[in-house]
Amino acid sequence: MAHALTADWYGDPTARRLGRISLNPAVHVDPVGTIMLPLLGLLAGGFVFGWAKPVPVNPANLKNHRQDFLVIAAAGPASNILMAIVASWLLGLVPGGLGASEGVPGVLATFGFAMVQLNLLLAVFNMLPIPPLDGGNVLAGVLPEAVAASYDRLVRPYGFVILIVLMATGWLYRLIGPPLSFLMGWLLS
Repeated sequence: MAHALTADWYGDPTARRLGRISLNPAVHVDPVGTIMLPLLGLLAGGFVFGWAKPVPVNPANLKNHRQDFLVIAAAGPASNILMAIVASWLLGLVPGGLGASEGVPGVLATFGFAMVQLNLLLAVFNMLPIPPLDGGNVLAGVLPEAVAASYDRLVRPYGFVILIVLMATGWLYRLIGPPLSFLMGWLLS
């Protein structure tokens, strides 16, 4: 929803017209990426990987195509970080905090910790500079235009393959583990 709302703010109503500015998860479900692929991963006992329905953005509706698209791409990970901060703050209100282990405080502490961890994981993962992840689009927005076009042309066709190889070899965690651990420590200290 963050991508759709930001695109609308920057002048592109495409996602709004398609009902994508919504907290209803059903409007963001991609049959393959949200249902089939994660289910196959669970059934096969392998890693679970998936995605939500991509948010359509028409760059022709944006005033400053590259800069605006960069902000729209960064909106998703930024919203994950904001949700992690809010969850961390709420976790601090739970009697006993992370140490709570029984009853309602224990359930709230477990849920709060999971919300912080999941949102930070999504933010860090999605900021990897690999198209089609948000980080690939952010990188394209900060590189000089010719370099960005070359990078996109060379890397985008292989983005999913690169991600699968990173997951299968354990390199994905080596890349996202350190920033994830740093952010977790920062928010939960």
